[in-house]
Amino acid sequence: MNPEQPEERGAPVGRRVLLGTLGLGALGVVTAPTLQRGLEGFLGGAADKDPTGLTGLLPNGGGFRYYSVASSVPHKNAETYRLTVDGLVDRPAIHTLADLRALPQTRLVRDVQCVTGWRVPETSFEGVRLSTLLDAAGVRAQAGAVRFTCFDGAYTESLTLAQARRADVLVALRMRDEDLSHAHGGPVRLYVAPMYFYKSAKWLSGITVTEKVRPGYWEQRGYDVDAWVGRSNGRDDEPTS
Repeated sequence: MNPEQPEERGAPVGRRVLLGTLGLGALGVVTAPTLQRGLEGFLGGAADKDPTGLTGLLPNGGGFRYYSVASSVPHKNAETYRLTVDGLVDRPAIHTLADLRALPQTRLVRDVQCVTGWRVPETSFEGVRLSTLLDAAGVRAQAGAVRFTCFDGAYTESLTLAQARRADVLVALRMRDEDLSHAHGGPVRLYVAPMYFYKSAKWLSGITVTEKVRPGYWEQRGYDVDAWVGRSNGRDDEPTS
């Protein structure tokens, strides 16, 4: 990382904060649920200001690791959030958070499996089926894939159109029966239940229908484009659904 980048892109986490974070990460394994959620908020805030990525390697009480490929990510709320649906569609759209909340919601409970090995069992996600937004936009005949962009300005992902239309692929607004926090990719993220978690792009801002799959951020760096849990990336994990 260029040490001369402007300060607003995130300052490194200090030694005291990092050591305290390490201690809290270890403590979080044995703490009660209320303290776990507080710990998650602390780690999420630290990670948002940490361009080193060190906080992204730490566990927290909920079993998740925080990670971002950008040094800082802007915060969005109900007033400022927008989700664009465009590309090979007849009816491009821009959805507010209120628009998405007004649509039929689907709740899924699955294990979350990261390609790096950690797993969080029985995690609930709730949101709009991606197929609902695609149907509303009117996908054109020549379409074969969907590309996702994020308001961190860096992360991208893709699915085939058939994968995107699965009933277990959501534009998620809630996780563990709470609105998605910023640290978990809120206010809106993608959730692809049967694939490794890198496919579930955080801070979702754009859905673009394309002719062919365009490899996403991590696929450009060697991860499998088709990321089925237990059947890709050289791993044999138990399926999540």
